[in-house]
Amino acid sequence: MPDAPTTITLCGERLTPDPLGALFWRARETLIVSDLHFEKGSSFAGRGVMLPPYDTRTTLMRLAALVKKYEPACVISLGDAFHDREAENRMESQDADALQSLLRQAEWLWILGNHDPAPSERFIAATAYEKQIGPLIFRHEPQAGSAPGEIAGHLHPCARVAAEGRTLRRRCFAVGGAEDDERLVMPAMGAYTGGLNVLDEAYAPLFGKISAGVTAWVMGAEGVYPIGREMLAPDPGSVANRLESVRNSKEVEPPSTASRPLPP
Repeated sequence: MPDAPTTITLCGERLTPDPLGALFWRARETLIVSDLHFEKGSSFAGRGVMLPPYDTRTTLMRLAALVKKYEPACVISLGDAFHDREAENRMESQDADALQSLLRQAEWLWILGNHDPAPSERFIAATAYEKQIGPLIFRHEPQAGSAPGEIAGHLHPCARVAAEGRTLRRRCFAVGGAEDDERLVMPAMGAYTGGLNVLDEAYAPLFGKISAGVTAWVMGAEGVYPIGREMLAPDPGSVANRLESVRNSKEVEPPSTASRPLPP
């Protein structure tokens, strides 16, 4: 990989993407994270799906590393911080203490999501459905159509990159829109969160048909790398993959597809 660029520019604002899946807005001393999904493991365990119960601690360690690195004055969590309404009550005391410590180190803003639609009763901080700061607007679910300055989560973007006969699949920041660098969708930070390929049709209302207007800023071990649409590949067996095959063969125009439900 070449050296990673240091910033993403969104509506004139310079944002630093971090390989752990956060953005740092230096001009506002603000750290932005999304989809932490605390206690997803214990939620699955309650339904008989036994996973190692360390996802919350792993996610908190990532958060602590980011707070130490950037020393933000403010942290914005873009929704689905808690996997369900009882997640904060299931959190082990050590993890709860770690989160309370982070809340004391900076001003904190919880953006509400579909998994956590009500303010936390245990981890109290400022709460909103969306928040505009300067030219940027923060919300959980991205809105269809043009949305200049929007930073959202919810979709858990990832990219499958094809180059030199090899492919790799990584979480990513999805950047683009009707105009270049108009909006940004954050990767999920939660240790047990999956990812939805940026070429999935769920992104079409944000980045155009077959995500023609998207750049995937892919998370690597040492940096975050912008990958253009021409190097992105659909997941095998996906609707997007079938449409891509049709488009590349130039046999017929890709048929329109109905948008799938957004991922959990």
